Amino acid sequence: MRSSIAAIIFRSLLGLVFLVFGLNKFLHFIPNPAEPPAAMDFFGALFRSGYFIPLLATTEIVSGALLLTGILVPFALVLIAPVIVNIFMFHLFLAPGGLPMGVILGALELALAWQYRRAYTAIFSSSGADVPRTPIAAEARA
Repeated sequence: MRSSIAAIIFRSLLGLVFLVFGLNKFLHFIPNPAEPPAAMDFFGALFRSGYFIPLLATTEIVSGALLLTGILVPFALVLIAPVIVNIFMFHLFLAPGGLPMGVILGALELALAWQYRRAYTAIFSSSGADVPRTPIAAEARA
């Protein structure tokens, strides 16, 4: 895929956000802002699960690093998409003060997904006929 300047900037911004905030979940170098009680209850439940916050942080760090380096960008976008949806929904329903950030992250994700749309053709193919699955299948079509 030919990278445009805008795609590189969007990819870098999205990668930096997730790398920094993913690392913050482990290293606690940015203080957490005060959130509404419902949001704190939600975070408390995630924290008490014992596994979710480390899983979330690791997903953010890996996706952020992949986006920043430009390696496996379509995979990084798929990996981070559910996190972005959850950020948006969290702010929409529990902490509306952060909704602009959720909208910005969603917009960056969608813009990059559109830029890399050719990488997703096999996922959205109903029959898979347009994407060879094995070298033998590709030869049979030729």
